[in-house]
Parts: sequence; structure tokens; C-alpha cells
Amino acid sequence: MVVYFSGTGNSRYCAEMIADELGDSLTDVFPHIRARQAAELQSDRPWVFVAPTYGWQLPHIFAEFVQRSNFSGSSKAYFVLTCGSEIGCAGSGIAKLCKEKSFEYKGVLQVVMPENYIVLFRAPGQAQAQKIIEAARPDIESGIACIRRGESFPPHKTGVVDWLKSNPVNAMLYRFTIRAAPFYATDACIGCGKCAADCVLHNIRLENGRPAWGADCTHCMACICGCPVHAIEYGKATRKKVRYQCPPYQKK
Repeated sequence: MVVYFSGTGNSRYCAEMIADELGDSLTDVFPHIRARQAAELQSDRPWVFVAPTYGWQLPHIFAEFVQRSNFSGSSKAYFVLTCGSEIGCAGSGIAKLCKEKSFEYKGVLQVVMPENYIVLFRAPGQAQAQKIIEAARPDIESGIACIRRGESFPPHKTGVVDWLKSNPVNAMLYRFTIRAAPFYATDACIGCGKCAADCVLHNIRLENGRPAWGADCTHCMACICGCPVHAIEYGKATRKKVRYQCPPYQKK
């Protein structure tokens, strides 16, 4: 079973491609995380967990979902992490998680996709994004081949800089950067409520037809990148920046 979480579609794209090629079932954990509910899942085939990389680690909300949920059947677990450039030492944390869950850790696959974290970086334009997505397909296909053969993903090489990013830098990002307070809607807002519906932590509500953010945020970028009229900003950091959402997966 392919189990995934996605904010702007990159991980969904990879998950759907993997499930399609393997003829496997697909589970989106969005409703479970939003409802703060554990899942009871069963699969006789290896588990393939697909998620974005937040601060060079597995997103906290996805790791917490895996920790509290029950996975019966197969004990083999593959992890596929999408990122804008690199995943750092994310594999170390995932290996510990697998040990806690009694999974047989089959490695982590890094898949570079278009950047979406526009709070700190710039997303590519549509043409460049499509090139990046196409360039990622061979890596995904290579991972699919490993899963099909029952082999572990090749070891992901890391160094001191990777460790620093995945540990102290990750901790600082969650403490000082990943917060909801700077989000606001401009006068372009049409009050459609899409941002509230797309928030995995149920952190956005409409007040007098305009979105208001609570304190619980994971910076998945679903609200700001999914706004149909580009009415959401994050302080001054996102002004005039391209928004990014992965185009719908198309079977080729």
C-alpha cells in the first residue's frame, strides 16, 4: 500500500505514479491528520510512505501519524521523500521511526521536485517546473524497480552539513519560522473557503467571509499556493513570488 501526505501535490504525484506502476492501493492521510485520528491499515504488500521534506526531515505531522497508527500485514517499509533540493539526514530519523514501529526499514528515496516553500525560497515558473518534474521521473522509476524486486533503496549519502540541516536547523525552523501569524488575505480574496478546506490542521476559518489563521500550522503551503486568486501572503516574504502546485498526475 502506498500511503502519502501532500500539501501542494509533489508527493501526491510521486505516490500516484508509484501506485499506478505497481498496481498497488493508495491512501491519502489528509483526512486522518485533519481529524487527529489514527488509522487502521492492512497490506500484505510492502508499505510505501510518500511525503514532502520539511526542514530536511519527515514532516512532524506525518511522522506522528505513522507513530500512532496501526499497520498490519507486511513489515517492510519504504520511504519516498520529495524535496526542492535535498533531504539531508532525514533517513536517520526515519530509521528510528521504523524501529519504534517494528518495520523493516527498506531505505529512503530522494526525489527532487519543484520548490514550493515560498516563505524562504522561490518556486519555478510553469515551464521550468515541468522540466524538473520530468527529470524526477527516472528517480521515481528507479525506486519502483527496487520495490518490485524487494530490494532496499540505495543508501543515501550524507555528511556533516546534512546532519546540521536535519537537526539544529530543523529545530530552529520549527521554533522560529514555522508559524501562522504572518499569513493574511489581501483585498483580492473572494471568500471561497478553499484555503480552509485545504488546511490539513484545520487551522483556517472564515470570519466575515475572510480567512483567519489560528496558531497551529505546519507550513505545507496548501493555502497560499492553492488560492485561486493569489490573495494570500506571508508577511512581505511572498510578495510577487510565483505560487506553485503540481499539475494533476497524467498516466503516460
